[in-house]
Amino acid sequence: MPWWQWRPGHTGGGRLERPGVTQKAIGDEPEAAGTGSAPRQGGAPRPSNGGGAKRAAVPGKVRVGVPAQREAGHITVPADLSSMDDEMPVKVAPVTLRRIGEALDLLDVRYLADGDGSLLAMWERHAVLFTLEGPDDEILVMRARPHSTVPPDWADRAYRVVNEWNHTRRFCKAYVGDPTERGQLPIYAELQVPLSAGAHDALVVELLDCGAAVATSFVDWLHDEGALL
Repeated sequence: MPWWQWRPGHTGGGRLERPGVTQKAIGDEPEAAGTGSAPRQGGAPRPSNGGGAKRAAVPGKVRVGVPAQREAGHITVPADLSSMDDEMPVKVAPVTLRRIGEALDLLDVRYLADGDGSLLAMWERHAVLFTLEGPDDEILVMRARPHSTVPPDWADRAYRVVNEWNHTRRFCKAYVGDPTERGQLPIYAELQVPLSAGAHDALVVELLDCGAAVATSFVDWLHDEGALL
């Protein structure tokens, strides 16, 4: 099953009830080839991945409509976190999926819960998975994947581009994933933070804001300067 297929609902597995997410917002799965790609400069034309046609909806599967692209700088966390004390008391507590959802609400990031311990937010060009991993669910994981994929004969270029990002950027860790069922190569970027000692609300908000913002920058870079997607 593709990683972005999720069942609507909260972490308890019930019906999803979130502001701004209605039946009209539910649509087909994004196409394998994303829109808005930057024109390529020189070189041979990119081979087609055969995914231009919209995929038929699968009965029983509900997919998420794509919200507007998140603009860099649209959401900011105060440099002086003490200014958030009135709304966010400085109380260190274990990081749970419920707290992650509440922090995403504060950041105005819409998401769906898969009922199995993960939250998924979707943008025009990519999706970001928010979850907890590790033996005791103590590691906060933010994993982004562009909707577009790379044809197998572009594998060498994909590795070079991803390595350039890792060499020149502080966040996130990027890598080329295993081939899909159609033989295409997905690209991932992820940020993992161990929080076994817990965290206060302002820190959770700052970490999620960082992960979401860098994911958008990474995907935009792949489409533009990286010229991979």
